[in-house]
Amino acid sequence: MSKQHKFDLVVIGAGPGGYVAAIRAAQLGMQVACVDENDQLGGTCLRVGCIPSKALLESSELYAEANHAFSDHGIKTKAELDLSAMLHRKDRVVTTLTKGVASLLKKNSIQHVQGRGRLNGSGRVAVKGEESETELEAESILIATGSKPAQLAGVELDGDWIGTSTEALAYESVPEHLVVIGAGYIGLEMGTVWRRLGAKVTVLEYLDRILPGTDSEVAAAAQKIFEKQGLEFHLGSRVTAAQASKKGKCRVECENADPIKCDRVLIAAGRVPQTEGLELETAGVETDEKGFIVVDDDYRTTTDGVYAIGDVIGGPLLAHKAEEEGIACVEKIATGYGEVNYQAIPSVVYTHPEIAAVGSTEDELQDSGREYRKGVFPFLANGRARALGQTDGFVKMLADAETDRILGVHILGPRAGDLIAEAVTAVEFGASSEDLALTSHAHPTLAEVMKEAALAVHNRALHN
Repeated sequence: MSKQHKFDLVVIGAGPGGYVAAIRAAQLGMQVACVDENDQLGGTCLRVGCIPSKALLESSELYAEANHAFSDHGIKTKAELDLSAMLHRKDRVVTTLTKGVASLLKKNSIQHVQGRGRLNGSGRVAVKGEESETELEAESILIATGSKPAQLAGVELDGDWIGTSTEALAYESVPEHLVVIGAGYIGLEMGTVWRRLGAKVTVLEYLDRILPGTDSEVAAAAQKIFEKQGLEFHLGSRVTAAQASKKGKCRVECENADPIKCDRVLIAAGRVPQTEGLELETAGVETDEKGFIVVDDDYRTTTDGVYAIGDVIGGPLLAHKAEEEGIACVEKIATGYGEVNYQAIPSVVYTHPEIAAVGSTEDELQDSGREYRKGVFPFLANGRARALGQTDGFVKMLADAETDRILGVHILGPRAGDLIAEAVTAVEFGASSEDLALTSHAHPTLAEVMKEAALAVHNRALHN
């Protein structure tokens, strides 16, 4: 085993949390190495997650609009699908961005070490490359290895006919019938892509609702819209088995229901921490009952000098949450101060319409007994939404009954993922609903729905 010089920080994992943490550490004057086994940097998010899925969502939405919505705008056309070209565009987007990450590491004098990293006792990381193994020494080690798709008992993954979102990003042809197991954001986004391209899509969900963790009023409204779009939901469905035949036909079995025959099966039943091969025990790093690495408020594991952030420590499994944790962690190491406001971490589902949220759901406020006021305003009453021809959904704002401080904002509607930024800023700065209500919003814009929802908290909405 060859040994390289000692670093101030070795980051294991070059996903959003890892590479951003490495860059911030370098900015703070640390000598940094970033270990990742993949040719393309950027982690699951960039290679087989957030970015490629959004590329396909954009392409498939344009295809669907060309065939079903352009006529409303006086445009006559009949689009033809070139799936190969669509997939190649997705790959180009990914390649460009992964090269960008590599360039950022180089620009910041961060040493990229390609190979599978593992802990090798106190202050050491062993990296197994294709031909040799290298040992890195470090004052601090940051684990940012992310998560991987969860598996279901009885479901036989074959990496083709029955697979995860990774396979669903690269189907060579449009399935006649796709069964999606799991009605979370991954299942709904990928199901939406293939429905738009012509597949029949059946979504099976163990719970009695879609989008667990999302505000229940928003989820119920979204389900109705998705059903009108053609998604078929079987809620309260416990999948007991799924197999593929040699002829490429699949069979999915659910408890107390007839088997479902289909062409492909997408497993989207959640994600689990990616700790396989890290050999955490060699350094005394502990995990909890679900396999997540145990950390304190400063992201320190149970071993001095070893830290962890992102999906591997649990909480919302979001790329931007990992980024914030990575920055806070290295700033804490370097300066003694670093913090993440978890109430101001947004979430977005990139369906059509989009779903976005920040802060507490109404369900959580009711369960906690907290007194609150609620303002709701529909996109149907917004001029810009009318001009776009996208009037489904609403903005819901929840504010403390006594102080008026914004506790949560939930959006179902066009470009919700962009609109939520204003709400995140408001929550971060402790704004009240009145603060947003008194803020001028350009007309005509979708953002006016946010202002109207803020006005509605105190029954002052102007256009509804």
